[in-house]
Amino acid sequence: MVRSERVTAPPAARRWPLAVVVAGALVGLLLAVLGQQTWRLGCLLVGTTLVGGAVLRLLLSDRGAGLLRVRTKAFDVAALLLAGLAIVALAVVVPGHK
Repeated sequence: MVRSERVTAPPAARRWPLAVVVAGALVGLLLAVLGQQTWRLGCLLVGTTLVGGAVLRLLLSDRGAGLLRVRTKAFDVAALLLAGLAIVALAVVVPGHK
């Protein structure tokens, strides 16, 4: 019988990477919905936060990434990086309101 390994890191150590990404994304979303003057900045913040999450997932060990770990490291980094870069690209490419 094989026992599955349990993550025994303290709860705060498992939560901080995800908390940083969620906090940055929430601030970006708040800026995006405030109006026509701040939507681009908000989208850029959401995108760069996701790219930062990809960097965190890449640099931290599986145990250190905590709740930011969903699948394999390669999948998590690729998904966060792709989503982040797509949001940043759209925020830059979409024409502003004049």
